[in-house]
Amino acid sequence: MASLKVSVVGADQEVWSGTASMVIARTVEGEIGILPGHEPMLAILAEGEVRVTADNGEKITATAADGFLSVENNTVTIVAGNASLVK
Repeated sequence: MASLKVSVVGADQEVWSGTASMVIARTVEGEIGILPGHEPMLAILAEGEVRVTADNGEKITATAADGFLSVENNTVTIVAGNASLVK
């Protein structure tokens, strides 16, 4: 099964990176779900949660604001001025 290579990066550090089966993020146009094979896109993030389902089934939640989301060739990059993991 195909996977996504995901990086969630804040202004001063990488918050999380790894392989995942799904990413859900909030953009200024609404919530979006990304699965392997998703079309290339660039979106502006709205303040909210980014939810990642890792390949091992672990659920990772991060908050993100002031940034963008990029999808290309099963690589999802989320860059935010303010990002942190939710405990």
